[in-house]
Amino acid sequence: MIIGVPKEIKEKEFRVGIVPSGVKALVHAGHTVLIENGAGSGSGITDEQYSAAGAGLAASAPEVWAKADLVMKVKEPLPPEYPLLRPNLILYTYLHLAPLPELTQVLLDSRVIGVAYETVRLDNGFLPLLTPMSQVAGRMAIQVGAHFLEKEAGGRGVLLAGVPGVAPGHVTILGSGTVGTNAAQMAMGLGAEVTVLGRNLRRLAELDDLFRGRLVTLASSRHIIKEELAKADLVVGAVLAPGARAPKLISRAMLGLMRPGAVIVDVAIDQGGCTETSRPTYHSDPVYTVDNIIHYCVANMPGAVPRTSTFALTNATLPYALAMADKGIDGAMRDDRALWRGVNVYKGKLASREVAQSQDREWSEISL
Repeated sequence: MIIGVPKEIKEKEFRVGIVPSGVKALVHAGHTVLIENGAGSGSGITDEQYSAAGAGLAASAPEVWAKADLVMKVKEPLPPEYPLLRPNLILYTYLHLAPLPELTQVLLDSRVIGVAYETVRLDNGFLPLLTPMSQVAGRMAIQVGAHFLEKEAGGRGVLLAGVPGVAPGHVTILGSGTVGTNAAQMAMGLGAEVTVLGRNLRRLAELDDLFRGRLVTLASSRHIIKEELAKADLVVGAVLAPGARAPKLISRAMLGLMRPGAVIVDVAIDQGGCTETSRPTYHSDPVYTVDNIIHYCVANMPGAVPRTSTFALTNATLPYALAMADKGIDGAMRDDRALWRGVNVYKGKLASREVAQSQDREWSEISL
């Protein structure tokens, strides 16, 4: 099989779909890897390193897309890439289709096979390809939130760590999964006062044990969210409904409960965001203000730390790429239900129930 890796074209997206060690593994298994010139430069990987690992180099993205049987990316296709999609091509990347009906229709019309990293799911519910980027985004959320709390950046002028004699900042985290856990770890490392809200009481108990009672865990409800907003300096939106739109937990009216200059970092923005006032932003212009509350809603947060993110991501994605290359998509799905769950579109059919429900479309389960 020919595996193609084009350069990402999303604004300020510096990650790349594979690293040289992944190229070596695929070539060793008898496959061909074609990399667009300069695709790895943002992650500090040179064309020479790819060549030394056994990859071929392509002068342009259209060449990669045209020759590849499987295209390995990081982010969803953008309009300039739509004409490059074709029937039976395997597209292996983050798709986050629930809030993107236009892209969903393009993928259906092109009859590609779209495997979404974020919906590859093990029997126990674990999301192996989403987890590494959730870890990065959760940690970054506190880092960027702390910056935009600075007065010079438009914030309240609060130091999350506080100082002796002055209370630390208060961080409220909506969601107790991977993003929430990593955000809590970072916030407590800075010395902030941290509250995690979640609906899974068992998970809240695990966090209480993990952090030895150093954070507050609360069962999430509208009433509790309102109480937390009133005292939060930084709110991290860390909720996840795999494959579906994120629930809107904070309405615009609820922003009035917050203190001017507080910050919301909506990590759920890839799935539509968990705040009514959230809209996607970019690293070049990452924040905007609504009712005196700063919103940070960058949809590809880990792209700001591409060296870390690329290697963390491809550690997870490579085994599934090898399986698809060795067995074909149908054989790989038959042997691994986690990969089967990751297929969102299949030759003109919408195979994700969650995306279908989010967009009021019909869906078709892929028969194994």
